[in-house]
Amino acid sequence: MPTERIGPPLRAGERETLRAFLDFHRATLALKCEGLTDEQLRRAASPPSTLSLLGLLRHLAEVERTWFRRVIAAEDVPLIWSATGDFQAAYDAREADGAEAFEVWRREVEHARRIEREAESLDVTGHQARWGEDVSLRLVMLHMMHEYARHNGHADLIREAVDGSVGA
Repeated sequence: MPTERIGPPLRAGERETLRAFLDFHRATLALKCEGLTDEQLRRAASPPSTLSLLGLLRHLAEVERTWFRRVIAAEDVPLIWSATGDFQAAYDAREADGAEAFEVWRREVEHARRIEREAESLDVTGHQARWGEDVSLRLVMLHMMHEYARHNGHADLIREAVDGSVGA
């Protein structure tokens, strides 16, 4: 199923704008991965780095889960790909399955969207244990946009190295 990427509104309230920009970035990552085989998704673009599109997808599923489910919703859920709490484990996609990673990522995005929609406001807070601080949903939304934007830049370069595709 082709990914639909909708541009953010030009005039909207803060929450709608944050939501739309985050979804735009999510769709950009999906577009960068679209149409590739598992082998291509696993391919590292710039050895000795092992960073791959599949590794980025797995990492971003982990990040969605952590910030929305673990921090904002205070759900007691483990990391997806690490029993020891190692966020770097998601990047190791050498044996990973693309369909599984996409399913997990989509599921975590849906959880994140639900948590954001159900939150009373962007001022809702959750506890970020790694920082020892409470953070607002507003900060989480902005942090997620930063995370996706940075990694989508990586995805641009990786995709071009895999099959020459540019843009999106």
